[in-house]
Amino acid sequence: MKSTLFAVMLLPLALSLSACGDTWGQRAVTGGAIGTGAGLAVGAVAGLPLLGPALVGGVLGAGIGAATAHEGK
Repeated sequence: MKSTLFAVMLLPLALSLSACGDTWGQRAVTGGAIGTGAGLAVGAVAGLPLLGPALVGGVLGAGIGAATAHEGK
């Protein structure tokens, strides 16, 4: 119960940080960090080993962060 509550409370913080970074690299790094944290939270709540979800979340977060970078900067 505590881990579910923690994950629910962490989600707004993660979403508020999702737009951090101006360059392609900054967005990829911050997206990867947020994705890793989200993967860890999902893995902990689901009772999975933590490494797999953290790696998948980090890769997806970095890819999404890099893909949503503004071209003009």
